[in-house]
Amino acid sequence: MASLRALRPVMQITAQSLRHLPRTSLPSAFLFSQQRFASSKHPKGFVPPTPEDLEELRQSVQEFARREVTEEISAAADKNNDFPAGLWPKLGEAGFLGITADEDVGGLGMGYQAHCIVMEELSRASGSVALSYAAHSQLCVNQLQLHGTPEQKKKFMPGLIAGESIGALAMSESGAGSDVVSMRTTAKEATVDGREGYVLNGSKMWITNGPNADVVVVYAKTKPDAGSKGITAFIVETKTSPGFTCARKLDKMGMRGSPTGELMFDNVFVPRDRVLGTLHGGARVLMSGLDLERLVLSAGPLGLMQAALDITLPFVHQRKQFGTPVGHFQLVQGRLADMYTKMRASRAYTYATAREVDETGEIHTQDCAGAILYAAERATECALDSIQLLGGMGYVEEMPASRILRDAKLYEIGAGTSEVRRMVIGRVFNKEYAHLA
Repeated sequence: MASLRALRPVMQITAQSLRHLPRTSLPSAFLFSQQRFASSKHPKGFVPPTPEDLEELRQSVQEFARREVTEEISAAADKNNDFPAGLWPKLGEAGFLGITADEDVGGLGMGYQAHCIVMEELSRASGSVALSYAAHSQLCVNQLQLHGTPEQKKKFMPGLIAGESIGALAMSESGAGSDVVSMRTTAKEATVDGREGYVLNGSKMWITNGPNADVVVVYAKTKPDAGSKGITAFIVETKTSPGFTCARKLDKMGMRGSPTGELMFDNVFVPRDRVLGTLHGGARVLMSGLDLERLVLSAGPLGLMQAALDITLPFVHQRKQFGTPVGHFQLVQGRLADMYTKMRASRAYTYATAREVDETGEIHTQDCAGAILYAAERATECALDSIQLLGGMGYVEEMPASRILRDAKLYEIGAGTSEVRRMVIGRVFNKEYAHLA
C-alpha cells in the first residue's frame, strides 16, 4: 500500500495547478468553490476532496484496520480494558492522526469528510480504538489546529500527529457534565520561578485517553462568577506538570479498549503561553469544537452498524433451521432490512453534513447534533437486532456482538446525551422562529 502521506501531494496537484491559472481561464463552478476554501475551520490551503480522494482514503483505512486492528486485537482490548500497545505510532505513520491539521506541522490538510471516513472504518474494526482515536485527533489535535498559536502548533502538533504523544480533552466533571458552565476547576494567576501563568485546581471525570495522555486541553474557570465568559482553555503537559495525577482508571461497560480516567489537578502550574485561544474565551473554544466533535463522532456508530451487519449477514445465511438458512425467513429478512436501512440513512446524514462543512465552510449545529443523535440510537438498535438474529451465539463472547452493543450505547451518552442533542436542535428552532413569539 502506498503511504497516505505520499499520496496526498498527488491528490492536490490538480487543485494547486488550477490556482496558478488566470481566474478568467477557470470554470465558473471552480471559481465558486475557490471562494469557499478560505474556511476558519479548515487547514491552510484546504481544497475539498474529490470522491476519488475519499474512496482512496477509505481503502487505505480498511487495509490498515485489517492488518493492525484485527478481531483478536479488538477482543483483547475489550477484555483487558486497555488500548492496544504500539498502535499510536502506527496510526501516526499511516497519517491518520493529523487528518485536519496543517501540512507544515505534519498533518494531511484534509477535512471532515476524510475524518469521518477514518472514524467509521476504525469503528468497524474496534469501537474503542476509534473512540480513543477521535479523542486524540478531533478533541485535542483539531482544537489545537483551530485555536493554537503558531508557536503552540509547532511545539505540540508534530508529536501528536506522529503518535509519539497522546492527546485528550478534559471538560466534564462529576457535577458538571451536560451543564459544563457549572464546572468547579479553577485557574488563578500566579508566578512560579519567575514565569507568569496560572495554577489549576480541581478534577475532571470520564476523560477519554486520560490515563495515558501526554497533552490535555483542560477547561477551567478564570473568572468563577462570570459564567460562560469566565472559562479558559489551557494546554497541560501531564508528564512535566507536578500536581497532575490520574486518580483512577474507570472500569466501563463498553469502549473498554479506550482508557478513561478521573484526572486531578493539585496546584498544577500552566505557563501563560499555554492558554489556548483567548483568556476567558474558553467557552468559545469549547462550543466551536462541539459541533465538529459531534459530526466526526457520528461516524463511530456507522462503523459499529456495519460491523453488526458484517457478522450477522454471513451467519444467517449459513445457519439452517428446518432445512433452510434462517436468512430466508421473512421475519429475519425484515430485521436485516431494518438494520441495513438504518445504517445507510445514518451514513447519508453524516456525510451530507460533513460535505457541507467541507464545501461551504458552514456548520449547522442542528445537523451536527442530528447526525449523531440519529446514528447513535440506530446503532444500539442494530446491535440488539444482531444479537437477536445470532440467537444463542449472539449472547456468548465467542462472537463480537455483545461488544458492539456495549460500545454503541456510549454514543447515546458521550459528546452530549441524546436528550441534550434534542434540546440543542430545539433551541436552534427557538432562535430561528423567535420573531414569531
